[in-house]
Amino acid sequence: MSEPTSPGGDPAAETPTTNSTTPESPENAAAQETAPGAVDETPAEDTAPVIPAVEASRNFGITPEAYMLPATSEIQLLSPDGQPVPDSEQGPEPGHEYPLPSTEQLLKAYEKLVVGRRINDQNMALVRQGRMAVYPSSHGQEACQVAAAMCLGDNDWLFPTYRDSVAVMSRGVDPLEVMSTFRGDWHGGFDPREYKVSIQATPLTTQLLHAVGVAHAAKLRGEDTVTLAMCGDGATSEGDFHEALNFAAVFQLPVLFLVQNNGYAISVPLSSQTHAPTLAHKAVGYGMAGERVDGNDLAALLSVLGRGVDLCRQGKGPLLVEAMTYRMQAHTNADDDTRYRERDEVSEWVAKDPITRMQRYLTDQDALDDAASEQISTHAEDMAKRLREAMATKPELDPQDLFRHVYSEPTTQLREQSGLLADELSREEA
Repeated sequence: MSEPTSPGGDPAAETPTTNSTTPESPENAAAQETAPGAVDETPAEDTAPVIPAVEASRNFGITPEAYMLPATSEIQLLSPDGQPVPDSEQGPEPGHEYPLPSTEQLLKAYEKLVVGRRINDQNMALVRQGRMAVYPSSHGQEACQVAAAMCLGDNDWLFPTYRDSVAVMSRGVDPLEVMSTFRGDWHGGFDPREYKVSIQATPLTTQLLHAVGVAHAAKLRGEDTVTLAMCGDGATSEGDFHEALNFAAVFQLPVLFLVQNNGYAISVPLSSQTHAPTLAHKAVGYGMAGERVDGNDLAALLSVLGRGVDLCRQGKGPLLVEAMTYRMQAHTNADDDTRYRERDEVSEWVAKDPITRMQRYLTDQDALDDAASEQISTHAEDMAKRLREAMATKPELDPQDLFRHVYSEPTTQLREQSGLLADELSREEA
């Protein structure tokens, strides 16, 4: 009894001999090709996912690894003394070369820097006077925030942290509206849809998920929208950071994540948060590109973030940019930074101030003279004065606002609580 020679065949079935004269018809050939267990040697269609970082690396003529990993040294176009950094010293690597922005663009950005610094310092004074509840100063970090706002288009969205008031103002929001939240008003001060700016987030890192959600919705609708999500180094230790980057990478969303690494998560130094070579290196784990830039170099920030937004718009995103900067003042007015950092450390960063760096460069380029500097300073002082006057006026508060804007249709419990409060207030008046 012969054994079967076809996979899964019937033992009683016999295989035709090699000397068989029965012609093989096309139908028989097709049947053999699709027979159970037959090996189909037809090349399978390539269904490998398209990785934006891989596609982008081809445009730069480099390997995906060279593109996704940040440059060996942080990108810097202007030295702390305001001098252009020569290419030979900058050491640009293929795919990491950035042009110096135009003088006109830098002059516009410089004015926003000066205004931002003046408002920052004015707010700290208002807190000490009891006119504001709390204020997280970004004194020293203004360059990151100005560049973030300026690199976005009209249809793009900005998602700031609680420390990014200068970014919100640089996007066109009036400082009086920005500071409503810090005074303790019940509302956020401005309409996010009007300016394409999210309300400043106090909970750590939640704004990254919001930015990803908006980018996802925009992609589904076919809209030309890039979202820029800002966070600090402390946010990279949160689970929301991982979820936001992973979702953005998997769905290939046009999101630019900007990490302002100022060295501390309140009092926790970066060395206690991560052992990664840099925070920018975290990008490669998600399949996206990362870059590291001097966060006090406004020119470098404009160039790096500007190209990042362009890449996202071209479908090469998401991207992660780490900006190395420093907050010169305490975490908030409730913080005593002398307990966790030395004054010598703070002094070292004074020489890296983004305002003096840009001022020296523009002066050397004959783009900023004494008259122009005076005009910019006067404009900044006028804005600070308006803010002081507005904060000196006590807002008219209605306790019932606690219940009016929680839901579009108040719940039974809210109506009951509103009634109890109204009754209590009426008895106090009587």
